[in-house]
Amino acid sequence: MKITKYIAACFIALTITACSSEEEEITGEGNVSLEFDNSYSTSDLLLTTTSYDANETEEVKISKVKYIVSNIRLEDEDGVVFTYPKEDSYFIVTEEDGASQFINLTNVPAGNYTKITFGIGVDKEKYLEGATGQGDFLTLAQDAGMMWSWQAGYKFFVFEGVYTSDETTTETAFAFHMGSHGTALDNYKEVTLDLTNSARVRVDTTPEIHVVADISKVLAGTTSFLLDDAAQIHVDAVKSPQISTNVNGMFTVDHVHN
Repeated sequence: MKITKYIAACFIALTITACSSEEEEITGEGNVSLEFDNSYSTSDLLLTTTSYDANETEEVKISKVKYIVSNIRLEDEDGVVFTYPKEDSYFIVTEEDGASQFINLTNVPAGNYTKITFGIGVDKEKYLEGATGQGDFLTLAQDAGMMWSWQAGYKFFVFEGVYTSDETTTETAFAFHMGSHGTALDNYKEVTLDLTNSARVRVDTTPEIHVVADISKVLAGTTSFLLDDAAQIHVDAVKSPQISTNVNGMFTVDHVHN
């Protein structure tokens, strides 16, 4: 019996030693892929062809969804935050362009990341660098229709289509354009999301973080909008901040592929 116990003890000790010696050493850098997948409530978002319930009295057909993603940060399991280089951290996601919905982050320190933070729009610090301080992103935003003008500023979020209602039976255009409007009205906000499981960045492993944007929250988020009352919102001191809050509330992490 003593011999058996001795053998068992040795086996446990050897196992612990082996596990300790094989503990993973996390070093180097890798990549992270972010996917921004637009939905409408529980349905995939389809442009132009599909009607969606906006509320009890209105339906929408959506023709355009675009937004600026910026200032991406990742937080690991120990609370250490990696900030993606600011000069490379501005992207335009558009539903019409599937490739734009995938953002590839390079040279990310290896680690197990549990949270992601990103902004929607362009922060005041970046805007105040002036037109020359925007680099190539200024041209990209102009070409994508994501600016009013340099003086008026960037469009952070564009949401367009047509709607019908109990009162408006003919399809009628609507357009929500949200931004900061120069320096007068700052609608830039950031979103922090917990990951469903850790994103394990390694030299030879690129995790994919799948973020879902529920576009229905634009009209039915913290503030509800009836398009019969507010079909065109561009520069509005009251409604623009409300849209900004709704937009920030539409993002969730669906899953992480390692």
